[in-house]
Amino acid sequence: MPSYVAFLRGISPMNAKMPELQRCFEAAGFTGVKTVLASGNIVFGARAAAAGTLERKAETAMAGELGHSFRTIVRPTRALRELLEADPFADFRLPAEAKRVVTFLRKPQPGKLSLPIETDGAHIVGMNAGEVFTAYVPSARGAVFMRLIEKTFGTEVTTRTWDTIRKCVAAADRT
Repeated sequence: MPSYVAFLRGISPMNAKMPELQRCFEAAGFTGVKTVLASGNIVFGARAAAAGTLERKAETAMAGELGHSFRTIVRPTRALRELLEADPFADFRLPAEAKRVVTFLRKPQPGKLSLPIETDGAHIVGMNAGEVFTAYVPSARGAVFMRLIEKTFGTEVTTRTWDTIRKCVAAADRT
């Protein structure tokens, strides 16, 4: 059975408890459900299906169990592993302190953008149909990279650090 990772938008320990989310995914019929960190990353097994189908199933289960749902973006673990191996940041000379983040798009991005796009030290350095790769150096200006992402791609997205994606794939490998 294939494994997947669900990335939920807007999750924090203040608005969702990971055991509750785990129960929601189990109620949806998913197997081997594990949460990773406390930021809405859920590893699970399911019969092969389109990401949109799994996203709707998870959101419906959350609405039924919690009374509300969180926007969910699903990727096959296999695809995330391939992304890590390809390392889309490798071709860029980034400062050692630069944070690397991946923004997952709910809907593929139509057309091409002229890259890199830069604002206040945040750089969109690459993208494919479903993911955007951004690097930034943390500063007193706060999360400028999120303003850049939402201005460019809207809010049908969710973002994770490169390290979080590694942890999700490692958790799936231990299942």
